[in-house]
Amino acid sequence: MEGAGVRLHRAFGYSEIPLFDPFLMLDDFRANRPEDYLAGFPWHPHRGIETVTYLLEGRVEHGDSMGHSGNVTAGGVQWMTAGSGIIHQEMPKPVNGSMGGFQLWVNLPKKNKMMDPRYQELGADEIPRVAPKEGVTIIVISGTIAGITGPVQDIIAEPEFFDITLGPDLAFSHTVRSGYGAAAYVIGGTGSFDRHLNEEVGDRTMLLFGEAGTSVEVHAGHEGVRFLYFSGKPLREPIAWGGPIVMNTKDELRQAFAEYRDGTFLRKTG
Repeated sequence: MEGAGVRLHRAFGYSEIPLFDPFLMLDDFRANRPEDYLAGFPWHPHRGIETVTYLLEGRVEHGDSMGHSGNVTAGGVQWMTAGSGIIHQEMPKPVNGSMGGFQLWVNLPKKNKMMDPRYQELGADEIPRVAPKEGVTIIVISGTIAGITGPVQDIIAEPEFFDITLGPDLAFSHTVRSGYGAAAYVIGGTGSFDRHLNEEVGDRTMLLFGEAGTSVEVHAGHEGVRFLYFSGKPLREPIAWGGPIVMNTKDELRQAFAEYRDGTFLRKTG
C-alpha cells in the first residue's frame, strides 16, 4: 500500500538493495478495481533519484513544483529527474474502466544528487517500435536496439529500457553492455530466460541477470511472452533511503526532511 491508499505489486525495492544497482525499485500498479488506485499519490517530495512512469492503460494526471501539469496516457512515459528536489502529485484515472502501468526508480550518483530537477513526458506516438524479425516487437523507451534509439535521453545511469513482445516459441537475444547490469520483468505470457534451464516463468516474475556472459537470451512459451527489459551502469555508492528521498548518508536524509518541513526544500543549483 502506497500513496494515499494505492494497492500495488512491488517487483523489487528496499529489501533488494543493491542487487539491481542503479535501479532502486519497480512498482507494478496494474489493477482491475478502481478502489485499488483512485486515491493516488497526492503532493509529496523527491530528491536524489529519477522516476520513470510507463503506462499501459488509463492515464495519470501529473503536477509538480516546476509548473508542469499534464497527463501520461496509455503507451506514454514520464521520466522525472528529482535531483535537488521536486514536489509533485500523480493521480491515476481509468479510461474505459482500465488502468495500469509501472514505475521504475533510478538512483542518481553522489555528484548528481543535487542537480537541477527536470522532466520529460512522451506520448505513445513519440516512442518508436521496431520489429527486428517477424513476431518480435520492441517498444524503445531508452537506449538503442536494432538501430533505433529511444526518445528518453540524457539520463545519468545511461539506461536501456525496452518493452519486448515475442510471439509463440520465438527466441530473442540482446547483448548486455560491458560493466552494466540487466533485469527483466514478465508482464504477459510465459518464457524461459536462461538457456541452461527449461523452466518457464510467467506474469509478475522478476528476473535479475548475473554478471557472467554477454547476452540475455529468451525463448517464448507456446502463447508468447511480453516483458520489460532494463539495463544500467551500477553506481556502487552508499545508499541512504528514506521514503521518497534517496541520498548517500543518513545526515543527508535528515537534512532533506528538515528542509521539507521548514519550506526550504526546493532550490536551484545551476
